[in-house]
Amino acid sequence: MTRVVVTGGSGRLGRSVVAGLAEAGYDVVSVDRALPPEAQRAAAHRAVEHRAAELTDPGATLALMRAARPDAVVNLAAIAVPFSAPEHVILQTNAVIAHTVAEAATEAGARRIVMASSPTVLGYGSPAGWLPPALPLTEDTPPRPWHAYGLSKHVAEQVAQMFAAARGGSVRYASFRPCYVIAPEEWAGAPTQQGHTVRERLDDPALAAPALFNYVDARDVTTFLEALLEGMGAVRNGDTFFVGAADALARRPLAELIPQFVPGSEELAAGLTGTAPAFSIDKAREELGWEPARSWRTELREDAGDPASGELAGAGRHGKDAA
Repeated sequence: MTRVVVTGGSGRLGRSVVAGLAEAGYDVVSVDRALPPEAQRAAAHRAVEHRAAELTDPGATLALMRAARPDAVVNLAAIAVPFSAPEHVILQTNAVIAHTVAEAATEAGARRIVMASSPTVLGYGSPAGWLPPALPLTEDTPPRPWHAYGLSKHVAEQVAQMFAAARGGSVRYASFRPCYVIAPEEWAGAPTQQGHTVRERLDDPALAAPALFNYVDARDVTTFLEALLEGMGAVRNGDTFFVGAADALARRPLAELIPQFVPGSEELAAGLTGTAPAFSIDKAREELGWEPARSWRTELREDAGDPASGELAGAGRHGKDAA
């Protein structure tokens, strides 16, 4: 049985990844700064082991990895919301975690190490203006981060590439850029990461526009990670993948919507007709055989966001995300 350490395992994305990998038959160790509440641990898959560690501490992280003895590590731990802390704190924390986890995992004998990055490395939303060379966005679109969070995730990708260059083929490294993560409970009306419901983001395009209408179900991220962990030997060491839904989080074509929020993008966005998203997942499809199984069209509850449905009680705000 493959033993996997998932850092940031108590976060919005981490909970789904931990549960999904355990359900798929992996031996999972979930790591976070503090142990999750007893109720959350009790509700977790029985095969999941929970551990606490300060992942900015190289000694503590190495001790954790040596004790866990993982075959693979998925690093989701980070300050995950731009501007949710001072810029220098976000940059230092996320960059240090990426390097510390990669180094400790490598030293402890893990042979597959995956870093969570972010689409924000591309720099969309910059106050100074932003236009990509082409749409849809791909892994070849040049990174242009404009805030510390985006820069820290670009550094995480570079950490994976650095270790890949140093280790040759003996250890496999990769990064992935999950689009705006929707946790399972958010389809029923719980607030998303930015505090709005999914339905509110669909009803008001201005809410989804800062993310260029991208999204992905957390459970689809888990199936991507399964495909990546199984297929890392067949892809370029240190490579990066976008992970998103097959459609956009919008009721109208992005050829109409994106020019409203990205000045000068009319020609670039013209091909985004129908339900086409702004972020291509063709690389993950072609190299790993992965396909997202969920869409807002199939998952969104008809009564989501309706207080009378009772779905909002106790749902939603679980602190910072893990990716």
